[in-house]
Amino acid sequence: MTSTVPNAVQHTDATEPITMFGPDFPYAYDDFLAHPAGIGQIPATGHGTEVAVIGGGLSGIVAAYELMKMGLRPVVYEADEIGGRLRTVGFDGCDPELTAEMGAMRFPPSSTALQHYIDLVGLETRPFPNPLSAATPSTVVDLKGESHYARTIDDLPQVYRDVMDAWNRCLEEGADFSDMNRAMRERDVPRIREIWARLVQKLDNQTFYGFLCDSDAFKSFRHREIFGQVGFGTGGWDTDFPNSILEILRVVYTEADDHHRGIVGGSQQLPLRLWDREPQKIVHWPLGTSLSSLHDGTPRPAVTRLNRTAGNRITVTDADGDIRTYPAAIFTGQSWLLLSKIDCDDALFPIDHWTAMERTHYMESSKLFVPVDRPFWLDEDEATGRDTMSMTLTDRMTRGTYLLDDGPDRPAVICLSYTWCDDSLKWLPLSPNERMDVMLKSLGEIYPDVDIRKHIIGNPVTVSWENEPWFMGAFKANLPGHYRYQRRLFTHFMQDRLPADRRGLFLAGDDISWTAGWAEGAVQTALNAVWGVMTQFGGATDATNPGPGDVFDDIAPVELPED
Repeated sequence: MTSTVPNAVQHTDATEPITMFGPDFPYAYDDFLAHPAGIGQIPATGHGTEVAVIGGGLSGIVAAYELMKMGLRPVVYEADEIGGRLRTVGFDGCDPELTAEMGAMRFPPSSTALQHYIDLVGLETRPFPNPLSAATPSTVVDLKGESHYARTIDDLPQVYRDVMDAWNRCLEEGADFSDMNRAMRERDVPRIREIWARLVQKLDNQTFYGFLCDSDAFKSFRHREIFGQVGFGTGGWDTDFPNSILEILRVVYTEADDHHRGIVGGSQQLPLRLWDREPQKIVHWPLGTSLSSLHDGTPRPAVTRLNRTAGNRITVTDADGDIRTYPAAIFTGQSWLLLSKIDCDDALFPIDHWTAMERTHYMESSKLFVPVDRPFWLDEDEATGRDTMSMTLTDRMTRGTYLLDDGPDRPAVICLSYTWCDDSLKWLPLSPNERMDVMLKSLGEIYPDVDIRKHIIGNPVTVSWENEPWFMGAFKANLPGHYRYQRRLFTHFMQDRLPADRRGLFLAGDDISWTAGWAEGAVQTALNAVWGVMTQFGGATDATNPGPGDVFDDIAPVELPED
């Protein structure tokens, strides 16, 4: 899934590609995956041993795939369907190639570990039509009843460029943006850690909005209001204003909100293809083995209970009443499931980790898509010479409207509304058709001469992630003061730091990562957990390709005092 944070400053020094390389844990996961030595092995005595993987989203499937390659037998549990928040759906009665991305739909090039798996399974990507991006024919910004049509930012009134300049100045003056960005491009770990250690201590208690207010560049309330409502990049970011500024800086430093691409045919294909993939380099299992074949095509059902049993083993009870016990398990679902939907033994985690999970703050998010007969928005308005309709950012209920097509003569899709937090909650009580009616009314006020409804060829599809029983929110977003909690969750894979009777169950998933809301975080934490399981089984990485735990002490996240 994506966040709603702003684009980073535009750069001229772009000689090195950037990656989600920290700043909290500057480890090169892309290099780790690409190394010919592989990511590690376990002793033959462990081959064929079952390891539970709870959650069949991207993190769980990546973890299970890599454990299988090492010779372990992952047992995947999934309450709903493989994919998690990589959820691609169709429209009843329409061309099956016409799809909507209910969760993650746009991915930055800096997601280099994610890209490894996209390439591995042979998926294609293409530019995603964000506001004012090169892939977007036109954008309309509509605030306080006044609309502005633009193909580039230079077409907007001066105040919008002033707001962009204010954000760039704010980042430079308050967060050493250029220095950090350069260090991350060069993978200069000492410099990254030096800058970030100072900023974590300085800004851990600061909100995104407070960071703006403390900057002379944003002394104008009007500028802060426009920035929150419209922004530059993916859209308005006022829903992120209460969150920790550290969350925002992680994204802008790594350019996670730049140059997005979508996966052709839908993002859910990635975990589904990994599920079916038969790796050519595999230990213990015969060629032709896949996760699907190990499960007879279907994962185990939802987990209903987790507890520790004799020998510090993890016992899993599922919705069918089946009880199995494992020497190790990886939990990749939303942390709150351990507090509510799953009956858990307190002994699963140290009390400080339970506290961190309880304090996890999730963002709400909703979307609604409709299928249309063709990309009619590309028709030229005879009176103005403009596109009939544009990608739209507004302060009205819809907030963000995206136009998605596969060519001028093919059916297309409109994401009528993509909203977050309070804006998402406004939609929660409404049925899909009620949501669509309100959205069409709002857009009709912006485009009074456009009859969107006459082009709709099927029923709307919608999601409110806060109302999804196995998610209860879209993704984690730390509040001020939550850095210590996030550090506990992220470092949980280093289990030699834990009491002996609290080991064996590993946390993974994007809400365990530092960059929640991005599929890259799901991949990285899966690889951390795989390293942890490998180590528990007495395995190791090749000396020429140290894993995240091997170098942990050199690049561990900053540790803030608790007294």
